[in-house]
Amino acid sequence: MKKLLIITVLLFFISCKKSNIKEYAHTNNLIGETSPYLLQHAHNPVNWHAWNDKTLSKAKSSKKLMLISIGYASCHWCHVMEEESFKDTLVAKTMNTNFINIKVDREERPDVDKVYMSAVQLMNGEGGWPLNVVALPDGRPIWGGTYFEKEQWIGILNQLSEVYEKNPEKLIAFADKLEKGIKSIDVVELNSKKTDFTNEIIKKSIDVWSANFDTSLGGLKSAPKFMMPNNYHFLLRYAIQKEDRELQDYVNLTLEKMAFGGIYDPIEGGFSRYSVDEKWHIPHFEKMLYDNAQLVSLYSDAYSITKNPLYKEVVLETLEYVKAYMIGEKGSFFSSLDADSETENKDLEEGVYYVWTKKELQSLLNEDYLLFEDYYNVNDYGFWEKENYVLIRNTNDADFIQKHNITIEALKAKKKNWKETLKKAKQSRKKPRLDDKMLTSWNALMLNGFVDAYRVFGDENYLKIAEKNANFIVDHQLKKEGSLLHTYKDGKSTINGYLEDYAFTIEAFINLYENTLDEKWLKISHDLADYTFAHFFDENSKMFYFTSNKDASLVARSIAFRDNVMPSSNSVMAKNLFKLSHYFDNKNYLETARIMLNNVQPELEEYPSAFSNWLDLMINFSNPYYEIAIVGEKAKDKVKELNKKYIPNKLIAGSLRESNMPLLENRYNPLKTLIYVCVNKACKLPVSDVEKALEFIKK
Repeated sequence: MKKLLIITVLLFFISCKKSNIKEYAHTNNLIGETSPYLLQHAHNPVNWHAWNDKTLSKAKSSKKLMLISIGYASCHWCHVMEEESFKDTLVAKTMNTNFINIKVDREERPDVDKVYMSAVQLMNGEGGWPLNVVALPDGRPIWGGTYFEKEQWIGILNQLSEVYEKNPEKLIAFADKLEKGIKSIDVVELNSKKTDFTNEIIKKSIDVWSANFDTSLGGLKSAPKFMMPNNYHFLLRYAIQKEDRELQDYVNLTLEKMAFGGIYDPIEGGFSRYSVDEKWHIPHFEKMLYDNAQLVSLYSDAYSITKNPLYKEVVLETLEYVKAYMIGEKGSFFSSLDADSETENKDLEEGVYYVWTKKELQSLLNEDYLLFEDYYNVNDYGFWEKENYVLIRNTNDADFIQKHNITIEALKAKKKNWKETLKKAKQSRKKPRLDDKMLTSWNALMLNGFVDAYRVFGDENYLKIAEKNANFIVDHQLKKEGSLLHTYKDGKSTINGYLEDYAFTIEAFINLYENTLDEKWLKISHDLADYTFAHFFDENSKMFYFTSNKDASLVARSIAFRDNVMPSSNSVMAKNLFKLSHYFDNKNYLETARIMLNNVQPELEEYPSAFSNWLDLMINFSNPYYEIAIVGEKAKDKVKELNKKYIPNKLIAGSLRESNMPLLENRYNPLKTLIYVCVNKACKLPVSDVEKALEFIKK
């Protein structure tokens, strides 16, 4: 028996040595969570807790400092810091002794992330992820930063612990000042000046903005380069409505360079999060649902205007990527694919799944290699590091076939063969980790993308996917009392919805209605809008809070109104109210949208790139906006035909039978399908032909 015990102990220490003592069998409080990001840290020696009432009470009762570490599952530098620090037993000892350690998935809890990101930006002038903040037991931050190396991290934590023990008054005084700063960041005051939305204001804003346009490589004159789909969607719309050829050329240049760049995956489709360089070449390799969703909508609209085959290729390939990697069984969309994946040595490495060596490509493509090399720049232009190349184009197909004296059909056939060959080769590689949680707001964006692709390309399968996802949101995320939940994972819907969940869902459901004429989606949108007024609306500013009045209070209750990689929830909500006011003849909706836009106008004129979605709304107020009502048994066919045209300044209402909706009431004719084109309830005579209806709009 004694001999057996000795052998057992020896085997234990051998196994510890093999797996590295940093990764001993420790389970912390995250093991019961559903977030993939939190579960990535569930076996760290750090005694992590999730953000919840129990944890916050523990911090207050223990009177320990809170260490709040925020990130997301596909974040590369989050993984690096975990490997270097959070898996290390010495670091864990420091953290566990002196702090209540809290891990937060920023995608699950954008409210928490926003508060502490604001704090770090106030302290340091910039922020990022991982976001690491130390706070008093009551949650008020006193220090913060992003990624830190191990020794630096231990040193900082020891210094903070010492100050807190010996001179806590200093930290409390700093927390008081910082709290005031956090609360002032997103304050929106009611603008009492008379509303004045003009084309001149929009033009001046674009003139300010254009000083930063990169007219050689697209995007803005900066690195890193984010794609900012909402920016280019607005600029494209303005360019078309105002016949600004120079601006349209700039937008098309940007779309082309992004599609050519290494930021776009030409083998499996889909875009990475951003480019670290000016030429859109080396991506930060994670693929986020929200980026790809918005880019599908943008490139679909751009194709409907230009008929550029590159844009169609991007949309179709991106949606193939989404269908292959990002759709769950019930029709929900997953959140992201990681930047990192395993090498042959089982190490996590950024981009390893996506990059190629010359030797690999030569072996796979044989006699086609030289043509492929020139097309995708397997040369100094496409070189990254460690003999690896990120595929990037710098020539359009028309110039390429002329250079190589081949037909466009031959090039298409070769590209198809190249992609199939490299896809097959990638099957032997370890795929990036998947963040398989569902977020209502991001799902609504992707739902919108599928609807927009259906509208432009007419693929019925896209509409089926969109409808399945919309029904998933209704069946699993919409509660009986009318509220939305934010996340879904492993059969569980959790976390009260944020304003972004309501805003993006309403927007997507309106879009779905305009393409199906199923009034169910419009009714749900109306009900959700009323719910936001009841639980998110601020009577003082006439804006909407990011969190509902049913949520526990944080350091600050923010109002998100600046557009970023996603449009702000308030700008989307204002546009929703503008549309819903037309559908339901609701003057309060319209007036609220007008006041909201007026509130942000002073800052809008100074920083237009952060207000692109608001500028889009301003065009609606300052130019003719068309209500197109289609009634009759062939209404769906007319809608489908009409939607092939790019008309950004319109809404569609329609029915196959009699309807009491304000725009459709008393307009049904059982003998024919009629189209009414109206502006501010003043309508042209009804017509049966879509082209005649379009002539009213052209005039």
